[in-house]
Amino acid sequence: MSAAHEYGLDEQHEQYEWPRPPEGGWTADDLDRLPNLPPHTELIDGSLVLVSPQTRFHSRTMRLLDNALLEQAPDYLDVDREMTIRLDDKNRPEPDVVVFRADKDAGPDATWYKPEDVVLAVEVVSPDSKARDREVKPRKYASAGVRHYWRVESDGGLPVVYVYELDPAVKAYQPTGIYHDKLSLTVPFPIEIDLTAINRRRP
Repeated sequence: MSAAHEYGLDEQHEQYEWPRPPEGGWTADDLDRLPNLPPHTELIDGSLVLVSPQTRFHSRTMRLLDNALLEQAPDYLDVDREMTIRLDDKNRPEPDVVVFRADKDAGPDATWYKPEDVVLAVEVVSPDSKARDREVKPRKYASAGVRHYWRVESDGGLPVVYVYELDPAVKAYQPTGIYHDKLSLTVPFPIEIDLTAINRRRP
């Protein structure tokens, strides 16, 4: 199947018929119903957000964090990559990595998690996602009660992790550290990650 056909392009006119938003914008349920959406489409304030192709830094950073979190998370927690969180009817962002309560796994057909079941949301910043990952998403995650948030940025091709913890009294994140080379934390569980191992192959 051609890419044009897969994404609904008219092969003669090569025009894509974008879904027309209803009055009031799209809803969280629409992400599961709209045909031919590109992978990893998010919903922010009722608008569809399409993501650009991943860079090698983005892909390798996700792999590093996903593997480390899976290895070190306690049994009552589990880890997924690129699963959406249904914050409310108009917002379903997709963190790059999410740590959630294992007893809240909704099964193989689930497409999103509730914010109260998410322990940690991780966003790896891309050139087109800076404003969302630095401002919009952390504000929304905090308001919904996601207790921990990591923002990961590139410094010469190596990840730098900005760590935040929720102040539940004001429902806002407070910065708790900036980590170069090595990430060492005691919450949400004890974890150590060698950030310089981003390009190292596993034995």
